[in-house]
Amino acid sequence: MRVLILGSGVIGVASAYQLALAGHEVTVVDRQAGPGLETSFANAGEVSPGYSAPWAGPGVPVKAIKWLLMQHRPLVIRPHLDMGLIRWGLSMLRNCTTARYELNKSRMVRLAEYSRDCLRELREQTGIRYDERMQGTLQLFRTQKQLDGTAADIAILRRYGVRFEVLDPAGCIKHEPALASVREKFVGGLLLPGDETGDCFQFTQRLAALAQERGVQFRHQVTLRRLLSDGTQLTGVETDQGTLQADAYLVAMGSYSPLALREIGIRIPVYPVKGYSITVPITDARGAPESTVMDETHKVAVTRLGDRIRAGGTAELAGYTLQLHDSRRRTLEHVVTDLFPQGGDVSKATFWCGLRPMTPDGTPVVGGTRLKKLFIATGHGTLGWTMAAGTGCVMADLIGGREPEIDMDGLTVERYPHAYG
Repeated sequence: MRVLILGSGVIGVASAYQLALAGHEVTVVDRQAGPGLETSFANAGEVSPGYSAPWAGPGVPVKAIKWLLMQHRPLVIRPHLDMGLIRWGLSMLRNCTTARYELNKSRMVRLAEYSRDCLRELREQTGIRYDERMQGTLQLFRTQKQLDGTAADIAILRRYGVRFEVLDPAGCIKHEPALASVREKFVGGLLLPGDETGDCFQFTQRLAALAQERGVQFRHQVTLRRLLSDGTQLTGVETDQGTLQADAYLVAMGSYSPLALREIGIRIPVYPVKGYSITVPITDARGAPESTVMDETHKVAVTRLGDRIRAGGTAELAGYTLQLHDSRRRTLEHVVTDLFPQGGDVSKATFWCGLRPMTPDGTPVVGGTRLKKLFIATGHGTLGWTMAAGTGCVMADLIGGREPEIDMDGLTVERYPHAYG
């Protein structure tokens, strides 16, 4: 079967590799000059199935107001007239109930846990390396209220068999020794030992090379103009280099997926939520994190990637702009220097931003559509790296006509009642 994939981020490349492994003829098209050059380029580095949770949850509207007033705030809204943002925000508010939070988290954990297993299998099969570490995620709480508020998440982790440990300050320091110098800044933590870390860009580039060895063709610097449909099936893809046709099409364009899909009558509630990161050279390995520390107050993850520290986080609602704001850099620098003051030289940090494709319920949109031949894999939000390997396996199964290894209920576009029309 000839398969055309739109997008060469980590989701598109993981899908391409698995499809090629299954014997399909695969072509990947992207506007960039190479794989992984947009949202996959400099994310926080977490492969965090245990930390998979929707942003929409009980108490979040009140928390959001507090976040907006913080000096180093994790949430920023840039004033602009955007009906898409208004609709997305209202839908997110409707998901801020206990029942919907638990349902959405259960869907996310299902795919994320499967994806971690797929990533391990892929690593064993190929020997792929990407500055990976297998030492878990430490969710660090600066206040007792944060620590006490983990009960709902812990209940879901138990339900799905996700390993965790609640740690006192001494336990946090045992897991992350560099925190000993800032002992007074936190009250405890939640350790998710099954989580991993790694450089998503390295992974995407190296997996793309492995995919090429299996016959995948990558066509870069090709701009999509529009999807072509006869109302019942996708018939082709019009680009600036001609019309491309295949037996199946996968839209994996991250935040840009809804822009292409709405032209053929498919409306998915995916909105670009800008995230920022800095990459800091390590100056003292003993003062750097061993794995990932998630600062629960600032919603910033600080991760060890080889000889670098990657700090990533914040959520900025500003549409499709990629403008870098120094205030966001200062927040990331604050978290790194506050928790790991001896670890790295922030004056030499590189600064980056990317657009995360977020759904209002947190769960990605993965699967087929009512249009024959058309498949979607987007909306992974902050968890694209976490869910990439599993999404690739799921898409290869679905496109190849096989039953996926996980239950697809609640993961497809069909969960949105107004997706078509």
